[in-house]
Amino acid sequence: MPKPLQDEAKQSPYEKMLQESVRGELRIVNAGLPKTQERLANLLNEKYPHVVCHDGSTHSFKKSELEYLASIIDTDEQKALALPMLIELGPNQGEAAIICEGKLEEKTISKVLNMPVTCEQRRIRIYRPQLALLRRKLKTTTVYVFSPKTVT
Repeated sequence: MPKPLQDEAKQSPYEKMLQESVRGELRIVNAGLPKTQERLANLLNEKYPHVVCHDGSTHSFKKSELEYLASIIDTDEQKALALPMLIELGPNQGEAAIICEGKLEEKTISKVLNMPVTCEQRRIRIYRPQLALLRRKLKTTTVYVFSPKTVT
């Protein structure tokens, strides 16, 4: 169950109802997220690279994006990089966070954006201009996750 937006003991009945409504809406908005992520190396070997989503749909990857990612990381890293990368969007319209496991995502995003980035608390914070550039280069290898919390 998701963490409450604020201490539930301090919430009015209206705030509790509103919070539950937001949670329900976010479940609907995020229904198209992949059930699992797939490793880049595996996707490169598929004729039609894709993953299955929670709503039963298919998320397909462009071969050109997979090949671009493969060109900027080594073979061992290709076996470890999980796709699609998840971009968390919250109430703050000016920034987003890439959910990361560690140094591999940090290295990959740094190369794609051609600037240093840092993974802190399993998130790489980026701002609107970097998000636009990232999505332009990696449209099918990244997906949005909508969150009720502010990116920290």
